[in-house]
Amino acid sequence: MTLPLLRRLLPVAILLLGLVLFLSFGLERYFSFEMLSRHHAELTAWVSAHAALAALLFVLAYALVVAFSLPVAVIITPVAGFLFGIWLGATLSVIGATLGSVAVFVAARTAFHDLFNVRAGRSLARLEEGFRRDSFNYLLFLRLVPVFPFWLINIVPGLLGMKVGPYTLATLIGIIPGAVVYSSVGASFGMLIERGERPDLSVIFEWRILLPLLGLAALSLLPVLYTRLRGGKAAS
Repeated sequence: MTLPLLRRLLPVAILLLGLVLFLSFGLERYFSFEMLSRHHAELTAWVSAHAALAALLFVLAYALVVAFSLPVAVIITPVAGFLFGIWLGATLSVIGATLGSVAVFVAARTAFHDLFNVRAGRSLARLEEGFRRDSFNYLLFLRLVPVFPFWLINIVPGLLGMKVGPYTLATLIGIIPGAVVYSSVGASFGMLIERGERPDLSVIFEWRILLPLLGLAALSLLPVLYTRLRGGKAAS
C-alpha cells in the first residue's frame, strides 16, 4: 500500500478505531437516561455555574459522537434540551452535529472517492453528475426525513463528489427541525426524573411530528422537480 493511500485512509481509520474502542469498553452505558437520572443534580449545578464552558464542551462532545458514529447520538440532543433549554440546546446540537458530520464527510471523500471512481467507472460518473446537479436539495431531503441512518447520509455525499459548502449548509438546515423536537423532549426530563418515568424518544415518528417533517422534505425537492420539468419543456 502506497504512502499517499495510507495518508488518505488515516482519517477513516482513526474514526473507525474510535468507534471500536467505544464499543469494546462498553462506554455506551454512560450515555443513558438512567445515568442522567443518577447525576442530574450535579450536572445541572455545574452547567449553571459554568454556562459558557459547558456549552463549548457539549458542542465538542456532540461533534466527536457524530464523527466517530457512536450509537448514543439519539440521547445527546434531548440532554441538550434538559441542560440548556429547548432553543439553546437545539442550537448547540445543530452546531455539534454539523461539525461532526463534516468531519465524517471529508474523511470519506478523502479516502474513498477516487477509489469508487476507479472501480465503478462510467456508472458512478453518471450518478455523480446527477447528484451534483441537485445535491443540496437531495441532501436536504435526506436530512429532513428521520428514517435514513444519519451516519450513512454523512458518507454517501462524499463518495458522490459533493462539495463541502453545500453539504455543510444542507446538513445545518436539514437537522434543525429534528433537533428542536428532541430538545423539547429533553426539556421535560426533569419532570420525568421526579416521577421516575422514562422519556419516549420515538416521538419524532408520531404523525403529528412526522407529517410536517415530510412536508418540509417534499418542499425541498420542488426546485429539483421544477428544473426537471423546465428542462423537459426546453428539450421538446
